[in-house]
Order: sequence, then structure tokens, then C-alpha cells
Amino acid sequence: MTDASKKALFLDRDGVINVDYGYVCSAERTVFIDGIFDLCRTAESRGFIIVIVTNQAGIARGYYSEEEFHAYMAWMSAEFAKRGVSLSRVYHCPHHPSEGIGQYRVDCDCRKPMPGMILRAAEDEGIDLAASIFIGDKMSDMQAGRSAGIGNLWLYGRDDSVDKRGDVVPLDALEQARRRLEDL
Repeated sequence: MTDASKKALFLDRDGVINVDYGYVCSAERTVFIDGIFDLCRTAESRGFIIVIVTNQAGIARGYYSEEEFHAYMAWMSAEFAKRGVSLSRVYHCPHHPSEGIGQYRVDCDCRKPMPGMILRAAEDEGIDLAASIFIGDKMSDMQAGRSAGIGNLWLYGRDDSVDKRGDVVPLDALEQARRRLEDL
């Protein structure tokens, strides 16, 4: 067991870091969300490490391979580095319980809304989940964060179909998240 002394900014990928065009896995299809790099630089200046936790049903469905996903994330990490941001870790779930092909058709504990990726990150990195933040664009992100014990749950975008409990802070722009971080 590690000493949980770090705090993390957990980010969903599609819809928070990049525009979600559906199964994005190439530089050519990537458009970064306005404010993501400023948000991450502010988080790092406040002592947060940056951790991506992302469901990747495109792997499960056979749209791209895990190798292609890893190559894409290496490119994305380099793009963050060019802008002065270090991604600490990327966790992904390649499974889908009903649409997965072969070994990827799994009802697992890592696919959000399950908290497996977050809990693995906390163990690997020694993260204090109660002092951490999770920004996602779906209620399944918030459910995963809540189940893992993340102290700050911020829902980005307009998902009006969700039940925004009192522990979920809605955000219309990543600039709001950056300002909230400055106040922490």
C-alpha cells in the first residue's frame, strides 16, 4: 500500500480534453477543447498530477487496436508537453459488456461508471482521492468518481439528462474549472 499524499486532477478524455467526434484515435481527428491546457497548467501549479481515465469502446468494437490507442496517447502526451503540461498516467478500459468483440466483451470493474481505473491510479501513484478532482462530461464519470471517493466532482458540458446531485459541480466551460482550481 502506498502513502496517499498526492492529489490528482482526473480527466475523462473524449468530451473534456478533445472534442468527442466518436471513437477519436488519430491526430487528424483531434480538436482540443478550449482551455484544457490552461486548466492543466493551473492544476500542476497547485500541486496536482494529471491523470486521464477513459473508456475506449472503440478498442472493444474493433475500430482500432490497443497499439493504435497507445500510439495516439503518446502523441497526445507530446502535445501536452509542448504546451508545458506533463500527463502523469493514462488509464483506459478497452472493454464493453455487450458490444465487445472476443476478449474485449467483458463486464469489468474498470469501465466507468465502475471505479476500477481510478482506484488503480490511486494505488499506483499514491493519490489522496478525497483531495482530488474529477472532470468528466457524463454522469457515468461522476458515478465512478463518487464510488472511488474523489472529493471534487465537476461535470463539464450540458448533460441535462443527468441527476446533478449536490456533490457534482456543473461547468459550462473549462475556464470555470481553472478559476475554481485557483481558489483551492
